[in-house]
Amino acid sequence: MIGAKIFWESLVKENVKTVFGYPGGVILPIYDLLKDYPQIRHVLPRNEQGGAFAANGYARVSGEVGVALATSGPAALNLVNGIADAYLDSIPTVFFTGQVATGVLGSDAFQEVDSVGITTPMVKHNYLVDDVKDLARVIKEAFHLARTGRPGPVHVDLPADMLKSSTKFDYPETVDIPGFKPQLKGSDFQVKKALKLIENSKRPVILAGHGIVLSRAHQEFRQFVEKLKIPVLWTLLGIGAVPHDHPYAFGMLGMHGLLHANYAVANSDLIIGVGLRFDDRITGNLNEFAKHAKVIHVDVDPAEIGKNRVVDVPIVADVKNVLQTFLANLKEEHSGAWIAQIKEWKDEHDKRIIQQMKTPKAKEEKQLRAYDAVRLINDATKSQAIVTSDVGQNQMWVAQYYDFQSPEQYLSSGGLGCMGFSLPASIGAKLAAPEREVWAIMGDGGFQMNSQELMTIVQEDLDIKIVILNNGFLGMIRQWQDLFYKKNYASSKLLAPDLVKLADSYGIKGMRATTVQEARKVIQAAQKHKGPVLLDLQTMSEENVFPMVAPGSPLDKIMTAKDAAE
Repeated sequence: MIGAKIFWESLVKENVKTVFGYPGGVILPIYDLLKDYPQIRHVLPRNEQGGAFAANGYARVSGEVGVALATSGPAALNLVNGIADAYLDSIPTVFFTGQVATGVLGSDAFQEVDSVGITTPMVKHNYLVDDVKDLARVIKEAFHLARTGRPGPVHVDLPADMLKSSTKFDYPETVDIPGFKPQLKGSDFQVKKALKLIENSKRPVILAGHGIVLSRAHQEFRQFVEKLKIPVLWTLLGIGAVPHDHPYAFGMLGMHGLLHANYAVANSDLIIGVGLRFDDRITGNLNEFAKHAKVIHVDVDPAEIGKNRVVDVPIVADVKNVLQTFLANLKEEHSGAWIAQIKEWKDEHDKRIIQQMKTPKAKEEKQLRAYDAVRLINDATKSQAIVTSDVGQNQMWVAQYYDFQSPEQYLSSGGLGCMGFSLPASIGAKLAAPEREVWAIMGDGGFQMNSQELMTIVQEDLDIKIVILNNGFLGMIRQWQDLFYKKNYASSKLLAPDLVKLADSYGIKGMRATTVQEARKVIQAAQKHKGPVLLDLQTMSEENVFPMVAPGSPLDKIMTAKDAAE
């Protein structure tokens, strides 16, 4: 069997249903056999980066390994943003790239780049297949590595001659990688120490991270929360670990977290961190972060424990396994007075938000604000849609004002913060869950990064609602320039084409709104329309996202709209 056929047969063995690929000269042997595998849906993006983000979105929603395929040289390089995004957000993905023939490797042959060297810092593992006899084993190992332990991307480089060479096809039943034995069960000794800390704490908080979502441990996590009756806060990618309206849910913490959430962390005596990295966007000034609190940290990756925050009880294990152990041994707790205090801070925060959201007078009365748009979408979809966002202001508004209920609902580029993520990620999300409503929300800057993927949506006949919060700026850049650079809006003013006409040129229904009333109408119309819709929601040009913690400040030093105005 030639290597190209081994490639497809191996994907069938791994139960791959969808591949996001872009053909090229080196990998044409693979494409020559595509017709023989109708059980695998091949999706042609308009840029390899779009394919990488679509594979990412597919993996996040389905829980399966996402697969992207590209040829050598520039095509492989176009995958790099998607690979890095999958690495920083721990998304199970396998990226296949073509490579020049082994006989000319290192000779600067046409479209040769060192794909392995370039991607090594951003993958769990790299393979360069230099013997076709190894190809089936390599693919088996790649999928195992991608989905096992802390998930993440694996890269397989396929030289041209390996795809044409023949060998006996024998797909391995098992994998044996001596250097890769992730610890999935927590230490009983450490679990007992954690339980004791929980029993003795007066002001505990649980920080819910992406690991809960990745481990598909939300049922166990909710039981854990309900048994302990401890307030829960979440990171950006921990959204959905508990429903937004859960009685012990108190919102997102961090740079653009809620006032009461940040106050809760700053005044806590115990942090129970579940499946998170304690990255800078949630800790603020590390020297001031929860400085009076003990820390329990549960994570499957030992490299994350103690990396940023000193930990009192480290538990290296799969989140789902640890939560099951906790549930079997926990006593019921209730932090009544502590929860009452957080609710008091929440009431204070809510009053500020209500004041901020009151309809302005005079000419501003007609202007549409971004958070109005997100709330309208939330209400129209009854908080049930899968929502993808880009990075920047739109990302924060979606995180703050959409009431997510489940862990697979919110997709965003967290660690990498990559513009252009939302539109292609929505493609993967819709293919993974065709029965679900999918809304892709982005700014006018992020949209223009990967707008060509509109054609992929049309070609695949995907019913995706695309929302552009169009403020004519690189919004978060302008906000930082406003707050920290004396309103020096250097190169952040952004021009965009007529987005409704652009949508029409792709055969997509386009609509525009400039007021709350118009936005409500076009959102309702978009829902009723069968097929993709693009909404150009023209929002206030200099609207800022608040609350905000300035870089390097402690979490309880929170800036509001009122503070910024003063």
